[in-house]
Amino acid sequence: MSSLRRLRCESEGLYGLMTWAAVIGSPIEHSLSPVIHRAAWAQLGIDGWEYRRLEQDGASLPGLIGGLGDDCAGLSVTMPCKQAVMPLLDAIDPLASAVGAVNTVVPSSGVLAGFNTDVAGIASAVRRACSLAQRPLPASALILGARATASSALAAFGELGITTSTVAARRFGGPGSAVAAASRLGVTIEQVLWSNVEAVFQAARAVDLIVSTLPAGVADPLAQCLDVRDGQVLLDVVYSPRNTALRSVFEAGGGIVAEGTDMLVYQAGAQVQLMTGRSPDIDVMRGALEEELERRSREGAAS
Repeated sequence: MSSLRRLRCESEGLYGLMTWAAVIGSPIEHSLSPVIHRAAWAQLGIDGWEYRRLEQDGASLPGLIGGLGDDCAGLSVTMPCKQAVMPLLDAIDPLASAVGAVNTVVPSSGVLAGFNTDVAGIASAVRRACSLAQRPLPASALILGARATASSALAAFGELGITTSTVAARRFGGPGSAVAAASRLGVTIEQVLWSNVEAVFQAARAVDLIVSTLPAGVADPLAQCLDVRDGQVLLDVVYSPRNTALRSVFEAGGGIVAEGTDMLVYQAGAQVQLMTGRSPDIDVMRGALEEELERRSREGAAS
């Protein structure tokens, strides 16, 4: 932990300020970030901090960012704010700049710095799944979708040693485009239009890893026709509902499923380290997340 952040943590009560952090975006009501971060703080022995949900969009974001003070430990940034927040910051980590998306904001000494921990989350989730299955890391990958999470996936592929990447999407332009991120990252990708069904199927059959960044249900037509190879890996970022059509096909076909919840936990663990300067226990965070998902599942079944 930096001396400045340690001093702030130890002296927060001296000035009567409650240290707080928050997840921002829209919609934010059902975000699991508060559960994960609070579990990490408790495990680290951090008392008296508050983790909030703040509904924010592009219009309201400048007011929030401009009003941040030393009582804020940091922000977890989700859609639609991952690109919109970038011009409002004083400094942006090179990886976040290359990806073109910020999911973490940390104030320090009056400077607002932006980071991207989604990259670490994706890479760590895939590594864990392959390790548990005792299989080698993938060498080729297909990304479904071409927005901010897809851009983070491209950067994660570099960490995983993936050398061949294909992106399938309805369109490839616009802010946060994976094509623009690929250019900044210095990687070459093959682009396949989602409307070219046969090309998407061929790409899905050929690669070692499929990363779906699509909303729940959008990838169902692909899942219905997909022939999964033994040992082929899937990371579906959708974790609620967990049993997506893609997941069901991979489990039935002998594939390896990297948990979307693992991506969430690992990226949050990196956020906690940035905000507190301390490394949390990932297993504690994962346990808190699974418990909350189970609670929500029971409540949903009862309603």
